[in-house]
Amino acid sequence: MAELAAEGRTPEVLFWVGCSGSYDDRNKRITVAFAKILAHVGVDFAVLGTEETCTGDPARRAGNEFLFQMQAMQNIQTLDGYGIKKIVTACPHCFNTLKNEYPELGGNYEVIHHSQFLQGLINEGRIKLKGGGSFKGRRITYHDSCFLGRGNDIYEAPREVLQALDAELVEMKRCRTNGLCCGAGGAQMFKDAEPGRKEVNIERTEEALSTGANVIAAACPFCMTMLTDGVKNKEKEADVKVLDLAELIAQSQGL
Repeated sequence: MAELAAEGRTPEVLFWVGCSGSYDDRNKRITVAFAKILAHVGVDFAVLGTEETCTGDPARRAGNEFLFQMQAMQNIQTLDGYGIKKIVTACPHCFNTLKNEYPELGGNYEVIHHSQFLQGLINEGRIKLKGGGSFKGRRITYHDSCFLGRGNDIYEAPREVLQALDAELVEMKRCRTNGLCCGAGGAQMFKDAEPGRKEVNIERTEEALSTGANVIAAACPFCMTMLTDGVKNKEKEADVKVLDLAELIAQSQGL
């Protein structure tokens, strides 16, 4: 963004990468895949780079409202300084916070989750999946992210992206409005597990594996971490892949 601003240019969209997409080695691959898609179809986009900081979602969920507001105000100042109007992000936590919680602090933007953005590119014909690509006929199950599904009522966009791959979409018993959390939401990602019979991510992974799918599709970096750990716990890494929507599309395009 700083480089574009120096040239007096404003991009069509700002790609908000998020903490996980910036620092977690597994989730960096999602960031790269989505950026490759944007470049491939000619979307004029930019990132904030080192000027991007956490949206404050984990701080607010963990109860530190003061820290949330500090982080939010810093980001709003940066975004408004660049005149940003449209933001796309691959993280439902960032999406929910930027879209629904920043307006009360004066940050008003059009915020789109990457599942909706990819759906739009497919519908417009900018992404052409010839015969479904490498995932044609594969059994895929999709895990609903809490902030995407129940939080923002986005159920169809991710499924339409998967259906464009011409794969066999098999639903888990608990899906859509009845979906089960991966176990990372509400800042649970960053704290030790509490006593109980079973970890939430193991329970969810078992549901995904019971569908017989060989690909578990996710649309959230937190879900990605929890489901990947669950598949490792079940020693199924060789048979079952956990992939983000952006990775599925990028691979089917040969990017």
